[in-house]
Amino acid sequence: MSEMSKQRQSPLLKLALDLGPLILFFAAFKFGGIFAATAVFMAASVVSLGIGYAMTRKISPMPLVTAIIVLLFGGLTLYLKNDTFIKMKPTVLYAIFGAILLGGLAFNRLFIKAVFAQAFELDEVGWRKLTWRWSFFAFALAALNEIIWRNFPTNIWVDFKVWAIIPLIMLFALAQTPLVMKHEIGKKDEA
Repeated sequence: MSEMSKQRQSPLLKLALDLGPLILFFAAFKFGGIFAATAVFMAASVVSLGIGYAMTRKISPMPLVTAIIVLLFGGLTLYLKNDTFIKMKPTVLYAIFGAILLGGLAFNRLFIKAVFAQAFELDEVGWRKLTWRWSFFAFALAALNEIIWRNFPTNIWVDFKVWAIIPLIMLFALAQTPLVMKHEIGKKDEA
């Protein structure tokens, strides 16, 4: 196994692989409309997943689930020539994410660790609180996506999907800093 495949993805590369397909979707929409954007989004999602695998020799669950949903809803959009499916994709993705997190809690599994374990390590109480918060936030994003795509034109939805959702997620993540600091294992051990 090469040295490169043993390494973890750098945070900037991970961000580029996560956001790249979305940025390409936005650009393709501006130049070719929703159906061209959907095709580009599907292709970029697969390429992003492939690059991530080539770099680390593993596929993280979240990008894999996202790519599957993009391919499913994108495929329905293109096959049926109906943009409703690609507009529903974020709703379904966020609802699945929220349900998986809550379902994990019900079975005493903290799936949020798979997403954030490389960034920090929390005590059990911290992981549980973070799980509750992210699950409710995911359901809120699903509801917000439904409101936007059902009540506004496609171009507004695309702008919202690219330029509002990402900052909302980043702001929410930053808002969790006090919780993370309070429950981070390494920090409590040093005190």
